[in-house]
Amino acid sequence: MSGVYARRIGLVVASAALAATTGLLTAPTAQAAMPTPVAASTARTYLSQLTVSAEGSSTGYSRDLFPHWITQSGACNTREVVLKRDGTNVTQDSSCAAVSGSWYSEYDGATWTAAADLDIDHMVPLAEAWRSGASSWTTAQRQSFANDLTRPQLIAVTDNVNQSKGDQDPAEWLPSRTTYRCTYARAWVHVKHYYNLTVDSAEKSALQSVLNGC
Repeated sequence: MSGVYARRIGLVVASAALAATTGLLTAPTAQAAMPTPVAASTARTYLSQLTVSAEGSSTGYSRDLFPHWITQSGACNTREVVLKRDGTNVTQDSSCAAVSGSWYSEYDGATWTAAADLDIDHMVPLAEAWRSGASSWTTAQRQSFANDLTRPQLIAVTDNVNQSKGDQDPAEWLPSRTTYRCTYARAWVHVKHYYNLTVDSAEKSALQSVLNGC
């Protein structure tokens, strides 16, 4: 375990202990968030429409084939837009960098006050998309996917949690915060359906299981 990771685990444990004794650590009720995914009933319909196929090869994959983070407006790139959107009382400097604010990570329930502790997660990871059909896309299509602010594809979460997710699908990884799993599955299916990406059989079963409990 790295020193940085141990520090962050310590912070999360300390925060959890504070919450247990004071009840103060809760998700901000007025916090902005990623676009709302389709309802569970719609997600179940969408899931039934997705092509089931064995996961493709990672051969040829590179994150560079999904250009990000692109400029969205002025000096602000996609990461900075999401940090502003997903945080509370976020202040940005003249370069659009978030210099203060508070962020609640939906995946693990941790709250952070430094933007450096947040990653912007691709709900459907880039490598997963590559293996599910994006290998045949143009670079422009992959760029749009990697910077999509319209679908529920981007969300600010604890960096170590995002790194532990990696490029795994819901059969392999789900958020530890179980109350968010329904939203997670709805968002995953929403994105895959919009981009006409395939699902493998284990992935579909895991999504069905979550959505049936929504």
